[in-house]
Amino acid sequence: MARKEILDRIQKYIRPYCVITGKDFRLKNFDPADTSRLVLDKGEASELLRRGTEWLAEEQDMLYAQDRRSLLLIFQAMDAAGKDGTIKHVMSGVNPQGCEVFSFKQPSSEDLSHDFLWRYSKRLPERGRIGIFNRSYYEEVLVVRVHQEILERQRLPASLVSKRIWDERLLDIAHFEDYLTRQGVVILKFFLHLSREEQKKRFMARLDRADKHWKFSPADVHERKFWDDYMHAFEEAIRATASEHAPWYIVPADNKWFTRLVVAAAIVEAVEKLDLTYPMVDPEKRRELQTIRAALSREK
Repeated sequence: MARKEILDRIQKYIRPYCVITGKDFRLKNFDPADTSRLVLDKGEASELLRRGTEWLAEEQDMLYAQDRRSLLLIFQAMDAAGKDGTIKHVMSGVNPQGCEVFSFKQPSSEDLSHDFLWRYSKRLPERGRIGIFNRSYYEEVLVVRVHQEILERQRLPASLVSKRIWDERLLDIAHFEDYLTRQGVVILKFFLHLSREEQKKRFMARLDRADKHWKFSPADVHERKFWDDYMHAFEEAIRATASEHAPWYIVPADNKWFTRLVVAAAIVEAVEKLDLTYPMVDPEKRRELQTIRAALSREK
């Protein structure tokens, strides 16, 4: 399959799920089980994903060589939506030296002594690299919004904790992403949209398999009680921060093969738009290389 044909095919898979303006965004308009009426067997889906990941590996190599831009991939979802598996499959061909994954857990005492973006800004990717946030600063307007007792641990002055704090934080995040974009960071944000019913199935499957018990926590089931609160928080966050330079992708997550295909397609399309090439050396450098080549050729 030719490169252009692959790009043409993947574009139609991602267009329905890309949100660049939050004005009329409603989460209920997106079906977690959607596959864009795409009929593929597992072999065809795997082949298309393989070609996409190979392409991404080539582009990542040029991104690293140019050392001008960086790519930040943000993954947000409810538990069992498949973040880990998606990252593993989509990034399988990327050179580990040019890619870093960070999973943000509960903040440390040092984290809580700083502003809410501090611990995330420390992990931003260097130029030429791909950074992956498995959960991110959006947790500060998701889990903290749903469980507002967490906000008390952040020790903000009481006068700053008003009814507008979530709108203010979302505005801070939008401005932060504007800033990063102007520094050469390409931002893609993925919400893996899992249905409550499918989450239950996956939890049950984990309980049925001894080798999956390590992935299970009673807290995961506890959080299901707040499902509607989380959906509201996700909707508000996406609505306030979707933009052309930092788009959200509402990725149907009930079918793992389709989730991975959409994520890979979105990344490939975004990197392709950068029109990356390997750096060209100047005439002086070329002459130096020719001299070195000649000297190596004369060696016995």
